Amino acid sequence: MKFLSPKLRYSLIAGLLFSSPSFAQINAIKVEPESWWAGMQNSQLQLLVYGENIHQFEVKLIDANGVKLIKVDNSQSQHHLFIDLDLSQAKPQTLIFGLYQNDQLVQQIEYPILARRNNAKNRQGFSNKDVIYLITPDRFVNGNPDNDNHPDMLESANRKDKDGRHGGDIMGIRKALPYLKDLGVTQLWINPLLENNQSKYSYHGYSTTDFYKIDPRFGSNEEYKSLVEEANSFGIGIIKDVIVNHMGSGHHWMTGNNSLGLPTSTWINGQSNWLQDNKNITYTSHRRTTVQDPYAVAADTAEFENGWFTDTMPDLNQRDPHLATYLIQNSIWWVEYAGLSGIREDTYSYADKTFLAKWSKAIMTEYPQFNIVGEEWSANPITVSYWQAGKHNKDGYQSYSPSMMDFPLYEKIISSLNEQENWGSGLINLYEMLANDVVYADPTELVLFEGNHDTNRLFSLLNQNLALYKMAMAYVLTSNRIPQIFYGTEVLMTSPTKDRNDGAVRADFPGGWQGDDVNVFTQQNLSSQQLEALSFTKALLQYRQQSVAITSGTLTHYAPQNGVYVQFRQADAETLMIIYNKNEQPLELDLQRFNQSLPPSATAKDIVTQNVKRLDSTIKLTQKGVTILSITQ
Repeated sequence: MKFLSPKLRYSLIAGLLFSSPSFAQINAIKVEPESWWAGMQNSQLQLLVYGENIHQFEVKLIDANGVKLIKVDNSQSQHHLFIDLDLSQAKPQTLIFGLYQNDQLVQQIEYPILARRNNAKNRQGFSNKDVIYLITPDRFVNGNPDNDNHPDMLESANRKDKDGRHGGDIMGIRKALPYLKDLGVTQLWINPLLENNQSKYSYHGYSTTDFYKIDPRFGSNEEYKSLVEEANSFGIGIIKDVIVNHMGSGHHWMTGNNSLGLPTSTWINGQSNWLQDNKNITYTSHRRTTVQDPYAVAADTAEFENGWFTDTMPDLNQRDPHLATYLIQNSIWWVEYAGLSGIREDTYSYADKTFLAKWSKAIMTEYPQFNIVGEEWSANPITVSYWQAGKHNKDGYQSYSPSMMDFPLYEKIISSLNEQENWGSGLINLYEMLANDVVYADPTELVLFEGNHDTNRLFSLLNQNLALYKMAMAYVLTSNRIPQIFYGTEVLMTSPTKDRNDGAVRADFPGGWQGDDVNVFTQQNLSSQQLEALSFTKALLQYRQQSVAITSGTLTHYAPQNGVYVQFRQADAETLMIIYNKNEQPLELDLQRFNQSLPPSATAKDIVTQNVKRLDSTIKLTQKGVTILSITQ
């Protein structure tokens, strides 16, 4: 991004004559964030200004209505300034900053303070009423083949390379909105769309090289904003994937002919060592419990928090106050600019935990009805619960992120469905994992999923057993959680099952590319199993949209017996009975055991088949699978 580019919302205006030879060397100035808004809850704003040798200039506000210049910090780098502003009395306007040398104005910088949209503060975040659909954008739909490659980007599209870019983009997601609406999803979590100008593996999005720019191979900032607006018209919100722990090694802070270097001496962890030798890197131990372990030594905690993932992912130091402010403002900027309904925060516990509390509090204070879900990849509910807002931790740590990804319950779904049924294995382990909800501040705020971009595909993990697949999908979609499904699960996309298989897991969505032999959108060449899975998922998602029992009702469950696990969801006059049956042979289920939950003289309708049956003393389960009954008196 440079001044004088028509795509930018700020500009560099020539002032008086360039009397200083050193100043004449400044060819471009960049300001981040590139705009802000009047009337924000937090009235303080810190601008990061880039420019060659800019530290030697004095900064003054020339034209400002109700804006105060608090201070300018030019001590961190000769090429960067941090400008602190007070916007508490600001009106929408264009600020004009003057750069002075020897009391002479030599250049001006315009900066827009915008008007907020009506009721922007009270935007509704995702909730239990929603179903989240996760998309890896490069692998979903290629809506605009013309942007598959870009002259400024290092990596080109190569659909034959499982780890390369394939061409999916924002336009493709927009074209799929009618399908997604019909399917019954109400939120899209999209893997990162920000610029990843890396030489390889740039499609996955987690190596940011510009925090304020959509990757041009996906589209533009304006296209992203249009996606949100169009999705909203379909009743679908957009959740942004945010990474505050690390960035890409291709970021201009780190490299490039026009690099002005890192803004401070502590911007990344291990900075001084890396500057002397870019092979001198300490890598994270991934020992995530060290940040909450009462017995952990400081060295172990530091190795986890401060270590890099890889040499292409420099680890950001959120203890640097300027970087902390930069990251907080960046998250808020995207929420306000694009009109988002949520944030999914990547590798949650890897960032400094004091910063995470400050970051989450700042966002939730700005948007009290918003939602943030963090990724803490642990099978231990105690480890996950530490990071949820409202949890009373023994060490006094307080988070403000309402939600976390429910990895413990996800992993137990897979293992329990695959295990043989006996006293200590199978469905009983899923039942007992749910009992661990006592450790969470609010388990209903957790996001439960059947898979994501880092896990092998559900249908494959369940040995391509359609009955088990339906049980898993039903569990996720009728749970007392916020459900999330991964693109293509509804049509049984597969993958290997051992170790990591990212390229295969994130395979192209069938029908997302012109000429695809299999096409989900037209149902061309879908197998009978794929059609059955799609029909089942759609029926369940559409029922869920009007079910108060699922979205806000109580949950009661009965300890599994003889390979059968029964849950009830209930609210007002609606009762839902979900029967998970792992038996291959037909059996009669005695209903007397469930009298506490069943209304007397009940009639039930199967929400998938629409068959109606009378619930007398028993119910016949004819085959392995799940039965979901809507019960009326």
